[in-house]
Amino acid sequence: MDRMLVVVFSNEAKAYEGKKALLQLDGEGSISVYAYAVVAKNADGTATVKQGDDAGPLGTLVGTSLGSLIGLLGGPAGVAIGAAAGLGAGSAVDIDNAQVGDDFITDVTKQLLPNRVAVVAEIEEDWTTPVDTRMEAIGGTVFRRALSDVQHQTHQEDVAAMKADLAQMKAEHAQAHADRKDKLQEKINQLDSKIQAQLQAAKEKRQAAERKAQAKVEILKSKAAAATARAS
Repeated sequence: MDRMLVVVFSNEAKAYEGKKALLQLDGEGSISVYAYAVVAKNADGTATVKQGDDAGPLGTLVGTSLGSLIGLLGGPAGVAIGAAAGLGAGSAVDIDNAQVGDDFITDVTKQLLPNRVAVVAEIEEDWTTPVDTRMEAIGGTVFRRALSDVQHQTHQEDVAAMKADLAQMKAEHAQAHADRKDKLQEKINQLDSKIQAQLQAAKEKRQAAERKAQAKVEILKSKAAAATARAS
């Protein structure tokens, strides 16, 4: 199952130890790590990405679930992004794109207090014991959540509602007097533009999700091939 993982540590040294353990679990085949970052919460409430995995098949963190989650962990104060993390200052922070509920963000931020450091990762795991055992031994507090695609359904409902409004406006426009038609037409044009923008954004997100899914498949294939080669 694909999950978002956050492990909070008391200091940076332990966080790097946790990152090392996570990658060891990946090497052992216990889990698959798709992307990760080490994130520190500063005394002023901002968050800084200390280290990020920008070289892997998933590419930069921009627009990904992990990138959005990191942005949200910075809270209103924002995030100071390290260049290696692949995130820019203008990166969009989107709770839907993070694919986790706001309750998950709340639970994590209650533990990720100033001067604490977290390993944030998007992983695939069949059972939770390997990660929990390794991280708890280092002193980490583990949070995980299965990635959700609920936002796709919500988007479809929003577009359907706007299309219903558009149909109603067009029906009124057909029966309106001349002095009313221009105002209705302006509203129709504005709503239609919003619908087209929503559809385009959904298309771009869908294409990004497809590319990401394919990248994950390639990661798992390469790991399977490496395991076969070691066994032969």
